[in-house]
Amino acid sequence: MRIAIVTDAWHPQRNGVVRVLATLVETLTRMGHQILVVEPSQFATIPCPSYPEIRLSLLAAKKVDRALRQFAPDAIHLPTEGPLGWTARRWCLKHAFPFTTAYHTKFPHYVRARTGVPLSWPYALMRRFHGPSAAVMCPSPSVRRELAQWGFANAVEWSHGVDADTFHPQSKDFVDLPRPLFMYVGRVAVEKNLPAFLELDLPGSKMVVGDGPARAALMKRFPHTHWRIANGDQELSRYFAAADCFVFPSRTDTFGLVMLEALASGVPVAAFPVPGPQDVLGQSAAGVMDTDLRHAALTALDIPPAVCRDYALGFSWDKVAQQFLALLHPLCA
Repeated sequence: MRIAIVTDAWHPQRNGVVRVLATLVETLTRMGHQILVVEPSQFATIPCPSYPEIRLSLLAAKKVDRALRQFAPDAIHLPTEGPLGWTARRWCLKHAFPFTTAYHTKFPHYVRARTGVPLSWPYALMRRFHGPSAAVMCPSPSVRRELAQWGFANAVEWSHGVDADTFHPQSKDFVDLPRPLFMYVGRVAVEKNLPAFLELDLPGSKMVVGDGPARAALMKRFPHTHWRIANGDQELSRYFAAADCFVFPSRTDTFGLVMLEALASGVPVAAFPVPGPQDVLGQSAAGVMDTDLRHAALTALDIPPAVCRDYALGFSWDKVAQQFLALLHPLCA
């Protein structure tokens, strides 16, 4: 199948959405499908306000039109609600071409956190974007239910997977700090709720691996936390594996792929009992969810690495790709 993916999230951005899409493209290509990725580096861009590492594409209509016409896709998928997503959406509606979308990020909650506007405003914009979609792919049952409560009639479940070859148990000697080592890996932004982790009274050491708009302020506020930026997946995997407990303080993630990457590395997860962690961890023994995040982190230290790794291996990318194909709506259909 010839599949066009038009996305505002792509390399060199470092976030869960990019990792999901890149791994999906790699898996689909290996399965024999032809994939076109239309992404920001192909256009003139400006930095996103308050999030400069995300580039917003400008004057994209002609290039998107040319790219889609030349590629002649069987199916089109729009995973982001940015300028490229809206441009490709207009193209599909103009040409009566069915398309699917995805809800990777709780954009309305992030807008409220940054601006204070009522949730109903950005949710209305999201309903408009996703309304004509043949299917809005959601990474978890809780997100699908949440969207249904906000009036989305076309939301379907589409889980995510983990690259268990890249993320696997390794020596903890990569990080030489007092143990136990409590770690967060991911974007450093206000919506990740990092102070809920960094303010905890925990033994050993705390480490944050990642970058983002809130990093500089948090480094000043929490000078005793160890801050790192990983260069490439191999180094990132070594950081994951070096941890004794992965602490995930976010209350607004749609899924939380980094939790799966920690589990695949043999590292237990501590999190709040909210959507995202509830969908990733479920009823497994691979992590601890508690309204008391400190208690969750200390209790998780007793979980054997093999339990974490075995659980993560159940999230196969081949299975995820097959589900994605089943949810697409090709033109010929």
